[in-house]
Amino acid sequence: MTPEEFRKAGYQLIDWLADYRTTVGERPVMSQVQPGEVMAKLPPSPPDQPEDFSAVIDDLDAIVLPGITHWQHPDYFAYFPSNATLASVLGDLVSSGLGVIGLNWQSSPALTEMEELVCDWVRQMVGLSQAWRGVIQDSASTSTLVALLCAREQGSDHSQARGGLQGFSSPLIVYCTEQSHSSVKKAALLAGFGLDNIRVIPTNEDYAMRADALEAAVEADRKAGAVPCAVVATVGTTATTALDPIDTIAQAASRHGLWLHVDAAMAGSAMILPECRWMWEGIEGADSIVINAHKWLGAVFDMSLFYVRDPQHLIRVMSTNPSYLRTAADGEAINYRDWGIPLGRRFRALKLWFMLREQGVSKLQARIRRDLAGTSWLREEVLDAPGWRILAPAPLQTLCVRHEPVGLSGDALDRYTLAWVDAINRSGKAFLTASQLDGRWMVRISMGAEMTTREDVARLWQTIRDQVAEMDPARFQQENQSGKQ
Repeated sequence: MTPEEFRKAGYQLIDWLADYRTTVGERPVMSQVQPGEVMAKLPPSPPDQPEDFSAVIDDLDAIVLPGITHWQHPDYFAYFPSNATLASVLGDLVSSGLGVIGLNWQSSPALTEMEELVCDWVRQMVGLSQAWRGVIQDSASTSTLVALLCAREQGSDHSQARGGLQGFSSPLIVYCTEQSHSSVKKAALLAGFGLDNIRVIPTNEDYAMRADALEAAVEADRKAGAVPCAVVATVGTTATTALDPIDTIAQAASRHGLWLHVDAAMAGSAMILPECRWMWEGIEGADSIVINAHKWLGAVFDMSLFYVRDPQHLIRVMSTNPSYLRTAADGEAINYRDWGIPLGRRFRALKLWFMLREQGVSKLQARIRRDLAGTSWLREEVLDAPGWRILAPAPLQTLCVRHEPVGLSGDALDRYTLAWVDAINRSGKAFLTASQLDGRWMVRISMGAEMTTREDVARLWQTIRDQVAEMDPARFQQENQSGKQ
């Protein structure tokens, strides 16, 4: 493809994307295809001859779009918001078009220095002190893995320089809660801690970590000859957006020499609002933090901001310095290859730089305040509705709800809950996710899509009420009784 052919195709593709964003609200939110349906429409072998690019765009309409669940849809209330503001999309296009790779500062100076800049801009936006330094990772999963690798080396007196964990006699322990994201357990396993050395700390009635239980677990492990190593606290857990008490956890971590990693992947975006920063009081006592700017904030995926108080922990664990990468700028400029797992990195900072310049902090703040207000409005509606329950506090943009008809409980209520949420999703009118809480199914309503307005929230509530009105709770009770016989 020549530059002129690229120009022509680019105009077509930008028009296509603009039309998609204009009409996305008219589509079913959740993809309606069956497993294998997309693959069946595609040729099993690659094309032998070049094709006209217009045929590719035609297949986007005919094959790709039917297989898309529309995360940018105004009626998207599932999982978590993952906004892709159009300014950020353009930044991603420029990054891909430039085609540069950051191996060191010299390989693309602007890549390194703009990454340092945008990380610091967000640091200022969320109210962190100048003690923090940031780097862009691909996801919170990777950020948590990097944090636990650093914690492992700190806790083992940098055993990687000797025999690794195989030469370390005492088990290293990681602490989290059952509400922690699944990536925490995965990171602990990948970092070599082992399943037996992950401690699940009890939570309180609000599903937040109990600092007293953490203290007790640490002391018990010490007495048993283990080495308490790291604690992962969460600001805005996935299921309920619970808020672990960062201040008291940080104090405990300091007393016992634990690495404190704070997972604020989704909720970190809310910290651009000064009125929300009470949610992570004590954050300056942490060792590392992750904030996914590709969630609520609006930078297109992937854009996970990983902050550390002391980058030397990263550099000591992650540094690689082969002769072909050494330059005269070493020691004067950051080499981000030493701040994470990959050697090369994309020019991801452009996505965030474009978005922040086009939106401005005030516009981002207004959108997040809108989402918080919409959540508060819906919470009051649910509380006032007979038969409905709010199952957890809602400090952010997620409501945990359940409809509980008279006489329906246990497994029958679970089946009823899963049935009505599945019916809504299959209808295409909205997209919600179910999750278990205290061993029973409930429905999460997660606000935050860029296009979602109060009117969309009100329409969702009407859709939910209409759907449960069509259900027959007695049928689920009868099925439950039949299953016991």
